[in-house]
Amino acid sequence: MDIATIIGFAATFGLIIMAMGDPAPFIDMPSVYIVVLGTLTAVLARSTIPEFVGAIGVALKTVKFKLDKPEDLIEQLVNLGTIARKDGMIALEGQDIPNAFLAKGIRMLVDGTEGSMVKATMEREMGMIKNRNAEGMGFIASAQEIAPAMGMIGTLVGLVIMLGNMSDPKSIGPAMAVALLTTMYGAIIANVICIPLNQKLAKLDQAEALNHELIIEGVMFIQSGGNPRMLTDMLLPFVSPKARAKLEAAAG
Repeated sequence: MDIATIIGFAATFGLIIMAMGDPAPFIDMPSVYIVVLGTLTAVLARSTIPEFVGAIGVALKTVKFKLDKPEDLIEQLVNLGTIARKDGMIALEGQDIPNAFLAKGIRMLVDGTEGSMVKATMEREMGMIKNRNAEGMGFIASAQEIAPAMGMIGTLVGLVIMLGNMSDPKSIGPAMAVALLTTMYGAIIANVICIPLNQKLAKLDQAEALNHELIIEGVMFIQSGGNPRMLTDMLLPFVSPKARAKLEAAAG
């Protein structure tokens, strides 16, 4: 679990609430209906129900998703390669492989699948994962665009209500609250929630894709029966310079 997203959001909203002093005047249900619910329903209108639900799952990756370190994947691939070279592919069956993508590749090796089929299947799976991530990021990008527009609609609604009831001083305050708070809600949804989420998801998507490329290279190397001692050197470009020293030392 990545708690940076939780800490970042909690700290940001905490600072906003501290600046408000008393947050009660900033809570207005008509404004919530227009901007928050209006944004969700407008985004739903451009999607299907499965896409809507899937986008929520993609957004949760910023908190729940555990991204494997490339150096850890390389170490596991080297261990698996050593086992396969020594005892054959069948010896890989039953090995503890937490990474689902790597586990799928190893399972195909154990089943004796041809190398070309293994590579094609894993590349197809990688492409589908990237598509799901792109759909989720597109969903959030739509919310980022629609929320300020809904805020502007709310502002116009508030102004129309206010101008239509100028003879009633008691109605001016609530109408003005709608006019101003909807703009604020739209700005918060777009800039405080959607932009950070999309940027985080883009980074996760890139890192996940690199891990998948690393795994495909490693699985194909194992399938070819290559010397596991050479596997570390082959996969070092996927690792940050800081982590390379540890891998090189382990490889001897």
